[in-house]
Amino acid sequence: MTVTVQVDTGRPVATLINVFTVSPDRQDELIALLARATEDTMRHQPGFLHANFHASLDGQRVVNYCQWETEEHYRAMLANPEARFHMDQAAKIATDVQPRLFQVRSAHSAG
Repeated sequence: MTVTVQVDTGRPVATLINVFTVSPDRQDELIALLARATEDTMRHQPGFLHANFHASLDGQRVVNYCQWETEEHYRAMLANPEARFHMDQAAKIATDVQPRLFQVRSAHSAG
């Protein structure tokens, strides 16, 4: 399955970049959990746009690149008990979790 994400710099969105540190033997488990949480809960939250999960080649990191329509939508998701449950489960697998919100300032693609 090929999925592409177009970043629209013409409108403000809240971009979450969350870096998880994980034991290499649990990297796949964490990605599976995050994917299930996104399919079951996150993508149904108001303002959700998309999420991507990236696995480092050394097995020690998982990066979640996710966008919400607004920071308020992201903050509302954080208050949702169902979403919170999934985030707490991910934190039990990871040894460190570093979520940060960003603004897209520039986007580029080939051709």
